Amino acid sequence: MKSENIAAVSTPAGRGGVAVIRLSGDSPLCVAEKMFLPSGKTKVADFEPYRMYPGEIVAEGFKDYGLCVFFRAPHSFTGEDVVEFHCHGGTSIARGVLSRALSLGCRAAERGEFTKRAFLNGKLSLSSAEGLIDMINGESEAEVRAGYMLYGEKLSARADAMQAEITELLAGIDADMDFPEEDIEHTDLKDIGSRMQAVADELSGMLATYGTGSKVKEGVNVVLAGRPNTGKSSLLNALLNTEKAIVSAVPGTTRDAVEGSLEIAGVRFNLFDTAGIRESGNEIENIGIARAKSLIEGADLVLFVLDGTEKMSTEDREIYEKLADKAKIVVSNKTDLAGDSGEVCDIRVSAKTGENIRALKEMMLEKSMGGYRADAAFLIEKRHYDALSAAFRELEEAVSLCGGVPLDLLGVHLKAAWDKLGEISGKTATEEIINEIFSKFCVGK
Repeated sequence: MKSENIAAVSTPAGRGGVAVIRLSGDSPLCVAEKMFLPSGKTKVADFEPYRMYPGEIVAEGFKDYGLCVFFRAPHSFTGEDVVEFHCHGGTSIARGVLSRALSLGCRAAERGEFTKRAFLNGKLSLSSAEGLIDMINGESEAEVRAGYMLYGEKLSARADAMQAEITELLAGIDADMDFPEEDIEHTDLKDIGSRMQAVADELSGMLATYGTGSKVKEGVNVVLAGRPNTGKSSLLNALLNTEKAIVSAVPGTTRDAVEGSLEIAGVRFNLFDTAGIRESGNEIENIGIARAKSLIEGADLVLFVLDGTEKMSTEDREIYEKLADKAKIVVSNKTDLAGDSGEVCDIRVSAKTGENIRALKEMMLEKSMGGYRADAAFLIEKRHYDALSAAFRELEEAVSLCGGVPLDLLGVHLKAAWDKLGEISGKTATEEIINEIFSKFCVGK
């Protein structure tokens, strides 16, 4: 089946050392023959695959000196013949090279079309493609690592293995229904039940990683809360190692949430410094307090900040009681101004001198991420979580019915689980799901 040649700039727009224009399809080398003048004696049609050739790139209205490389199908990213031009960086140069390719019959690639062609040509699974976009969009080391594991087909391999087990179970059920008089091993209901339960248990273990995985992808949302003037803004600045929030001795200085982010062990933490919570007659301040309460509701972790120079006040205790159901760390601030106030807290710090700030960061990681390990695999995509959850429910239902209903009814639930597992690799994914995933990519990928 022939595929038309597509072309796009695969590097970000703007000035840079190098820009890459990628062509993919059945005959991109024919296009290259018309727009690349090799410096050596080798003709474009005779280019060896995977070797860079220097020469002049004939763009629309001008020439540039650069490189050309040819990737022969099926050993290319898309599984098709691919040509790349490496020209000097710059919006006008890259646009001119692309315009020339389009004038020679290439079509402008759609968002994610190169990767979509790789998927359709069997070069990678759907989950691997999602891992690739997670790597590209990753804002932390942890997200890039998790995306790379996904890109490396680890998740799809596990889903494929579970599908293979269900396929065997379905084959046994079909054989029993077609040849009921035969003594076939798969008709052992106890064996079928234990094997279905084993797959369900594996799914349960995978689903349990999503809580941590979603934080790896989205970051851990941390809210600094407490009454006014306990040093929340100073603590935010100390954690970020920058003057992000305005610091003042005047209570109520922070009227709205101040945001910043940092990485701890590669995990992104999104910090929100909020207005001090208290009764106030100031309408503007009350709006900030209301927003603070809303942020606390959605926080993964709350740093409840106390003034270490004072005993806990009635206001402190009222706020603390409202945090009863939240994951939190009680932080006693201002240790540089006073010794131990005698109040119970999780850690004593000085935002001014930096005392125990490193220890606080370690505590934040442990409190919000549990036994997080950089080399562990997590579910990070909600689509995967939803598909595996549905497969788990079908298997649990099949286990509960095993021995009490006809085998063909068990087969219905097993087939439904098989279909849901197939959504991970893309075997059973709908066109709508596929298009939605690739729409998240940039044009050149």
